[in-house]
Amino acid sequence: MNKELKEALDILEKEKEISKETLFEAIENSLITACKQHFGKADNVKVEIDRDTCDFLCYAEKEVVESEEDVEDDCLQIPLQSAQELSKKAQVGDVIHVEIKSKEFGRIATQNAKNVILQKIREEERSVVYNQYFEKEKDVVTGVVQRYLGRNISVNLGKADALLNESEQVKGENFKPTERIKVYILEVKNTPKGPRILVSRTHPELVKRLFESEVTEIRDGTVEIKSIAREAGSRTKMAVWSNNPNVDAVGACVGMNGSRVNAIVDELRGEKIDIVCWDENPGNLIQNALSPAKIVAVYADPDERTAKVVVPDYQLSLAIGKEGQNARLAARLTGYKIDIKSETQAKDAPGFRYEDYVNDYDEDEYDEDYEEEDALFESDEENFQDEETYAEEGFLEAQGGETEESYEGNAGAGFLGEDENA
Repeated sequence: MNKELKEALDILEKEKEISKETLFEAIENSLITACKQHFGKADNVKVEIDRDTCDFLCYAEKEVVESEEDVEDDCLQIPLQSAQELSKKAQVGDVIHVEIKSKEFGRIATQNAKNVILQKIREEERSVVYNQYFEKEKDVVTGVVQRYLGRNISVNLGKADALLNESEQVKGENFKPTERIKVYILEVKNTPKGPRILVSRTHPELVKRLFESEVTEIRDGTVEIKSIAREAGSRTKMAVWSNNPNVDAVGACVGMNGSRVNAIVDELRGEKIDIVCWDENPGNLIQNALSPAKIVAVYADPDERTAKVVVPDYQLSLAIGKEGQNARLAARLTGYKIDIKSETQAKDAPGFRYEDYVNDYDEDEYDEDYEEEDALFESDEENFQDEETYAEEGFLEAQGGETEESYEGNAGAGFLGEDENA
């Protein structure tokens, strides 16, 4: 038994996670390479290794010829007399195995054999690392900040280094060397120099994966994250839905005293997270998405993917949000183009009939109870039969009536959030 070889293979298998079978193949190829270097050719050379004892045998298959004069190639043929010294039963025309002693190899042949084994080990090591992180693609991992490469950051993930590009960094976040951070693996590429891993801190899926790891109900499928809209470093809105009527989707994500959502907010360095309930009714979903603003009426057109929203005068700025952020995130979350107007602006719009929205309720007697319960305009055909009853002009009108802004979101865009006054 070759104990030294066996121990070496065990160590490599444990430390590098390279299978013994791969190492045996590398040794076989290295011996064949050495034979080719030593003899000039190795077409007839065979190597056998006992997988249990690690004993190996290297031999050449040679054809037996009558005499030395009949030998045309020493590497392929052997005279009968020499063959019978190895096997008394040898006859002309037979093929016998002639053992090759590895100790006979020259220095150059030995060095080449060594290089073949080392090269195979390096290739397998890179392959193992690539496969390991390729399986984690589109997932969140913890890394250690190593150093800044210009404006990019090198992050050590354990067995490989990842690159956090400037475009994938949250504006205002500064990291120090040896600091531990969570990153989202965008892409893993296999290159001759090893795997190239790209990570992100701005991707919306980062927030989703953090909630999956923090909230048990999301991990087991009881609560689903239907949509997410994110502006990295500032605010995230997330719509959730519970498959169990006894489980509150929003409450499960927030946790007792906000423990769950606060843990994620801390990881995102204070980014605000708004969590709202998902609803199949577009009107209800848009109303939820625009929270914390109160909504008087919503008209949603599923075919055109547009929605018209009326809010109380004093809630207009809250519904729009700082620099339009609340409306913008709501549009991305729902996939609808949302027009927001105050009651005063909507009344002044051509074709607007106030009684269609609030059933002739006197505006002077308007209160929050009526706003929340009786005046909610849901998007169904019974309440909205004529699209022309709402103003066609403008999109978002600033409280002053002179400037109009438009916020449009793509369906399916998405990420997460906690209530905040705009």
